[in-house]
Amino acid sequence: MFTIHKREQARTLVENRLSVINKFYNFKINRVAIKNTTTRWGSCSSKGNLNFNYKIIYLKPALADYLIVHELCHLGELNHSKRFWALVSKTVPDYAKINKELKRIHIKYI
Repeated sequence: MFTIHKREQARTLVENRLSVINKFYNFKINRVAIKNTTTRWGSCSSKGNLNFNYKIIYLKPALADYLIVHELCHLGELNHSKRFWALVSKTVPDYAKINKELKRIHIKYI
């Protein structure tokens, strides 16, 4: 169940990890939102807004970090080009394996 407590728990997790990870990338983040989406773990807008599903709190730390890195790197490349994946690989070298694992987890069943 989506509660204010879970939203705040997710916000704390995401903001804490973003502050550590973005020391490497140094991207400008406009806004961070925690949502209750049914099909996406996260998204990034061209305005620099990062959105995350509150269910990130249930993921293993490596999966949560990958998700945060993935959305953060969209601030540098708003696509899934080779340049985007090169950015991701700088902090998550095994991103392909982690991405496959994350895709196997269905958000609506958590």
